Amino acid sequence: MQYRLSRLVAGPFLRLLARATVTGAEHVPASGPAILASNHLSVIDSIYLPLMLERPVSFAAKSEYFTGTRLRDRLVGAYLRSTNQLSTDRTGGRAAQAMLDAALSHLSSGELFGIYPEGTRSPDGRLYRGRTGVGYLALHSGAPVIPVAMVGTDKVLPPGHRVPRPGRIEIRIGEPLDLASFRGQPVGARQRRAVTDEVVTAIQKLSGQEFVPVYASVRKRELATDPTSDQPPRAGAD
Repeated sequence: MQYRLSRLVAGPFLRLLARATVTGAEHVPASGPAILASNHLSVIDSIYLPLMLERPVSFAAKSEYFTGTRLRDRLVGAYLRSTNQLSTDRTGGRAAQAMLDAALSHLSSGELFGIYPEGTRSPDGRLYRGRTGVGYLALHSGAPVIPVAMVGTDKVLPPGHRVPRPGRIEIRIGEPLDLASFRGQPVGARQRRAVTDEVVTAIQKLSGQEFVPVYASVRKRELATDPTSDQPPRAGAD
């Protein structure tokens, strides 16, 4: 009830702010668990995708979104809480595992769970190497993985900006990935990486983004050290 009420209250403003369209919504099952694996361009990705889908979907959102004290942060945090988004502490391995355990609980209950394989927002609009959490969830839950591309959210609210601007958002939802070849295999690091790479490739085909074969967190550290750099970090860095 709270989920639907929050969408009714916030929906008109959000639709006025950005004319959002969805293609491929038929690929989201009407019932049962599924993993929505999306690129991540802006904090409002976690707002507009749940808004535009018929079924409730929960994302793992960093805890800072829920604890900010500025007016914008409070409004975002209130909306994320009301739509059952998960507050995630990203400070260590135990926190990451706790998020995965919570996601598995959602999936085992037949719910939709959204995840950003890159692990953090893209600092420059490109698509970065995926963290293997999505592979872990896919292999442990058996739920279908559905690739999603968010387009234009970084124009409505670019990273580092406080005030959104009017714009257009497109949500492209692809067909569920065929991961049948992984059934019966051990859920090891190699399998998690292979599934993750397939997922990111599918997202890239939908989004058309340039792919950078390193982690977005590495790129962010490089930018923090040298903000004038316009070259991606060397492959293999972490």
